[in-house]
Amino acid sequence: MSTTPRQAANARRAVSYFFIVLGTVSGAWAARIPAVKTDLGLSDGQLSYGLLAIAVGLVVGMRFAGRLTDHFGSARVIVPAAIGTALTIIPPGYAPTLPALIASLFLYGLVNASLDVSMNAHGVEVERAYGRPIMSSFHGMFSIGGLLGAGIGGLFALLGLGAGATLAATGIPLALISLYAGRHLLPADRHPSARQKQESAGPARWTGWIVLMGVVAFAGLVGEGAAVDWTSVYLFEDLHASETVAALGFAVFSIAMTVGRFAGDHLALKHGPVRLVRVSGVIAALGLGAALLIGSVPVAIVGFALFGLGLATIVPQVFSAAGNHDPARAGQAIAQVATVGYTGLVAGPAIIGGVSELTDLPTALAIPAVLAAFMAASAGALRPRAPRDAGDTAAVRPEP
Repeated sequence: MSTTPRQAANARRAVSYFFIVLGTVSGAWAARIPAVKTDLGLSDGQLSYGLLAIAVGLVVGMRFAGRLTDHFGSARVIVPAAIGTALTIIPPGYAPTLPALIASLFLYGLVNASLDVSMNAHGVEVERAYGRPIMSSFHGMFSIGGLLGAGIGGLFALLGLGAGATLAATGIPLALISLYAGRHLLPADRHPSARQKQESAGPARWTGWIVLMGVVAFAGLVGEGAAVDWTSVYLFEDLHASETVAALGFAVFSIAMTVGRFAGDHLALKHGPVRLVRVSGVIAALGLGAALLIGSVPVAIVGFALFGLGLATIVPQVFSAAGNHDPARAGQAIAQVATVGYTGLVAGPAIIGGVSELTDLPTALAIPAVLAAFMAASAGALRPRAPRDAGDTAAVRPEP
């Protein structure tokens, strides 16, 4: 049965909400990490074990999230995954010991993977129903959620409330609202490809194209991870900016990335995903390159903004391409790409730190600039496939 414009619009709002859920939970957790560290008396090294547990949970969860999404349909997975994500972030705030923290964060990462894959897969379904690019705006809502979560965490910290109270006050309402929002998703049994998914979706193979898309996502997320941890350090230690000015490095990067994601759908429709990713990669490479080579604080801040603007649309286009590559296995394709890609988000800051120890920070930060150029060079792989039949239509118009 075909999807009506009203159903598509309602589903778009619902998927946007689930992206906000993941962003808000992530932002609230990030804002209260210092409180958790202090409450448990952890060293930096001990804390890193807990943070690594999230990454391990994500990787393990990705192995199952794609198959679950393809077998049951993204609409049936996304709501319990969202409720689970919103609730499993609460125990880390109350963890009495380091082992308890590690176990609870592993569980959070495990459930988080199911939400990440299912909401991106459903986003691809909604995008296909729209017949035009909308994936970038979904990722923009994740950025909005991250800012909201960070604001909630900051407010609770200002009021002197603990990490547990912060995460409970964030997660419980989001879990309850998820029950309502799920009613507006595209029904799994009415989507054109749902029956095909349930009856014929077997294990997805690791093709060369999937690996390439994963590596492109990896390159983009290395850049995001590097920006989170190292932009302010570079401004403060290498360019001798004040702490206040140094904080602007990541702030302008985040704002530019959010703006770029909301502009990305229009740009993808107008120029196509190949041209958009190619130009975006060049902008990111030139922006970060200028920030490192010129050695001026104002130029560096502008360069970090261009870096964020350039990276903004690349990962959403990669996920959209993965989900449309084989609609019967969209969840598995997205999970495979995400498994490789998110490794960059985790490993990126460590790679930058290790190389900076051997050389210096500007040299280490050149790595994301080179990776941005690689993404630009790989953009041709995002060219949409020709539809194989009437039910296999691309959401993004073909490249001219």
